[in-house]
Amino acid sequence: MARVLFDKESCKGCKLCVTVCPKKIIALSPEVNSHGFHPAGITEAEKCNGCGFCFLICPDVAIAVLRGEGAGE
Repeated sequence: MARVLFDKESCKGCKLCVTVCPKKIIALSPEVNSHGFHPAGITEAEKCNGCGFCFLICPDVAIAVLRGEGAGE
């Protein structure tokens, strides 16, 4: 199992990760970060397969995909 981490302070809420997620489990938060943006986050972590599409498309490098021991396996 993989784990995806979002750096909410670095996220500008561009929604690119939302559009590329094949499982449709990424959404923008109703809360705002210290920069005034609605950051993205994963809504159903157990459904994430760790494909990394969100990581690859993020222009702000605000997403990390952990696999193996780093994912808590």
